[in-house]
Amino acid sequence: MPLPKAPAKKADRVETSALAQTLKPSKRSSPAPVAKVLPLKPAVAATDSAPVGLMQRTLPALETKPRPKARPKAAGKPKLFVLDTNVLMHDPMSLFRFDEHDIFLPMMTLEELDGHKKGMSEVARNVRQVSRELDVLAASMETQTLEEMSKGLPLDHSGHKEASGRLYFQTQVLATQLPAALPQGKADNQILAVVQALKEMHGGREVVLVSKDINMRIKARALGLAAEDYRNDKVLEDSDLLYSGVQPLPGDFWERHGKTMESWTAGGLTHYRISGPLVPSLLINEMVYSEAPGEAALHARVTEITGKTAVLRCLRDFSNPKHGVWGITARNREQNFALNLLMDPEVDLVTLTGTAGTGKTLMALAAGLAQVLDDRRYSEIIVTRVTVPVGEDIGFLPGTEEEKMGPWMGALDDNLEVLTKGDGAGGEWGRAATQDLMRSKVRIKSLNFMRGRTFLSKYVIIDEAQNLTPKQMKTLLTRAGPGTKMVCLGNLAQIDTPYLTEGSSGLTFCVDRFKGWAHSGHIMLARGERSRLADFASEVL
Repeated sequence: MPLPKAPAKKADRVETSALAQTLKPSKRSSPAPVAKVLPLKPAVAATDSAPVGLMQRTLPALETKPRPKARPKAAGKPKLFVLDTNVLMHDPMSLFRFDEHDIFLPMMTLEELDGHKKGMSEVARNVRQVSRELDVLAASMETQTLEEMSKGLPLDHSGHKEASGRLYFQTQVLATQLPAALPQGKADNQILAVVQALKEMHGGREVVLVSKDINMRIKARALGLAAEDYRNDKVLEDSDLLYSGVQPLPGDFWERHGKTMESWTAGGLTHYRISGPLVPSLLINEMVYSEAPGEAALHARVTEITGKTAVLRCLRDFSNPKHGVWGITARNREQNFALNLLMDPEVDLVTLTGTAGTGKTLMALAAGLAQVLDDRRYSEIIVTRVTVPVGEDIGFLPGTEEEKMGPWMGALDDNLEVLTKGDGAGGEWGRAATQDLMRSKVRIKSLNFMRGRTFLSKYVIIDEAQNLTPKQMKTLLTRAGPGTKMVCLGNLAQIDTPYLTEGSSGLTFCVDRFKGWAHSGHIMLARGERSRLADFASEVL
């Protein structure tokens, strides 16, 4: 087909009305497609989006380089985020979490980072990691001059292609007026002064303070400054959206899936292969149940998902005393689900969440003793937890590692006492011997000495896991060697670690990332079984 003649004028100069008048319909029966003329966007000056240097001079226009399209950018000018020190201490990779937006670091933030770099704590390690990242970005400068520093450092030069913004440092004192009631020598107030000065410099650009300190955000809003919490570390904005590990089957499950269902028995347990609209909503190792009135109850676990079909395997009934685990039986549906996961050797990671008194520690310890002493599946039980006090710190604790951890392991002693009662057939001597045998297979380890270790054929219980950060959780889970089972227990409503919330807890991080994996399972325990007093206190207090 012959090509149309070239236009006499450039496309960007042709008006839409003139184009409509010039073109005439073709004699062909089918109308030819008309090309749409897209309006050109006006160019935005670089000085509107880049922070003005602190020498009170106009910066040269920044070259726009093509960057990888990691995700769609928000409409409008990129924001300028001023980071508080606690954000960098909390997440050392927070510099690269703001997509196409720019970051400004006040000099006081750098001073506070320098004051916290020494030590072996998690905060000190995060500060040192931030310092290394800043050094890599500063080393990417070509001329090492103040002019180049004032233009901003590209955040993607260190290999983090998802960050397409720039990093700006404070290179000169910014003069601004804060209320006289605010002490000028305080670090938080100096950072607020920097935010105020940047807002006055860039009237057409949004300047936002990012801080984990609630009081600082309140002061910023009282001064008319935009302030936000650092939300990138949160796995979920609402803890109610956390994966529960349990899904009730619809009331018409048998009617809609019974015609195409296949069933067979293997290993003493019944299996069902189903296909239908329910399959896309299922995950591997998710528990499903049906307790319709007048019909037999179905408690099963999803063991396989292939295309549009799924395999459900009926559970072992641990509420029956014949199937008791070290003398412990399940008192409700969720406890039965949890014991099925704890006693399955194919499940390497089990996470249990729930309020106080739901039996998390007791079931985990009973399952561990049964598989260590009876089944000889694991060599010993290792128990650890974060040493975060609820009240005031009691100070230095003398003794060995286990003796120092003793006061933190009161829950372990309480549960061991319950498990050693038994039926009392052996008398006091029998109970003492059983208690000594159990304690010989239980090791208490501190979280501070876990780095670099490898656990072989161990049953590891991580108690109070809600107080772990995602980085600490990763450190613990990567200690697992061949034949090791990890059990994480916690109550997300009782977080004692500063700057840690339900959405950013390492336990939430673990549950969300491991859901659907063939060798992990999660159960959210809902009903307390400790005592009627504990249950009522959990509801009304």
